[in-house]
Amino acid sequence: MDQHNTTNTVKLYVYDMSRGMARQLSPIMLGKQLDGIWHTSIVIFGDEFFYGGEGITSCPPGGTMLGEPNSIVDLGSTEVTEDIFMEYLSSLGEATYRGDNYRLFEHNCNTFSNEVAQFLTGSKVPAYITDLPAEVLSTPFGQALRPLLDSISIAPPGGNVINGHYGQR
Repeated sequence: MDQHNTTNTVKLYVYDMSRGMARQLSPIMLGKQLDGIWHTSIVIFGDEFFYGGEGITSCPPGGTMLGEPNSIVDLGSTEVTEDIFMEYLSSLGEATYRGDNYRLFEHNCNTFSNEVAQFLTGSKVPAYITDLPAEVLSTPFGQALRPLLDSISIAPPGGNVINGHYGQR
């Protein structure tokens, strides 16, 4: 098959960082129902790519300490080659998605997944995921917790940091 016409499937792995606790406690704490505290990653070319406090990281699908995802969303397919994708990630890792740029509410794994999904397929991450920070911050309890939550940097162990080092994964 002609390499230039090859398409690759793009998946969004969705994990509930609360492991079900958000569903149980959110009505009491926030006054509204949250189904989870979502961590997402993009799976393509046989690897899972995500962003956290260490920067852009990759691992085998399901290879972080989070284990298997709660759900997998098919984002479509892409004709972007692995080389172009890795160069793209490298450039993101040098500036926009360095580890020190991580912000739990504004610049996190879900903003990374959303940007990468759009680059690869033109599709966005589902709104229930990307709208979660605003939903939490719209509550008095979310506002009260914000200073503490802003200090949290999430970096699920189990991956290889790629930040701006294309070819040195």
